[in-house]
Amino acid sequence: MTKSLIRIQEADFDLTTEVAALRKGDLQVGAVVTFVGTVRDMNEGNQVTEMTLEHYPGMTEKALEDIISQAKACWEIRGTLVIHRIGPLLPEDQIVLVVVTSAHRGEAFAACEFIMDYLKTAAPFWKKEDTPEGSKWVDARVTDDVAMARWNQK
Repeated sequence: MTKSLIRIQEADFDLTTEVAALRKGDLQVGAVVTFVGTVRDMNEGNQVTEMTLEHYPGMTEKALEDIISQAKACWEIRGTLVIHRIGPLLPEDQIVLVVVTSAHRGEAFAACEFIMDYLKTAAPFWKKEDTPEGSKWVDARVTDDVAMARWNQK
């Protein structure tokens, strides 16, 4: 039994509720790894007052389904959940939740990191930051590309 859930939404999420729902009824789960990304108030030395996330409906969900399929092909995982928020967000707001369940922690950690690296580099989301100096679209970071490239070596 494997569960794969993907949600793109404006509303916030509750970590405890989401993890409990993913685990429910699966007695083979021995490990749960979660990642929660939040809005920082600074980015590259600039104060961030608000962040707006946009996506391409339909294309985004398909891209996330593909990366979860790749994760399942590489690691023995029981369940996955990806929630990604869109719209305007303030510092401290939650942006993304990635949850992976498996029988063993190594599989769950690796799959969660793989999914998150993909989200940072290749998922069709666009991020605009508002600063006291004005608004700007945020480019991908070289460090994120390096993190993703290591998975291609495996």
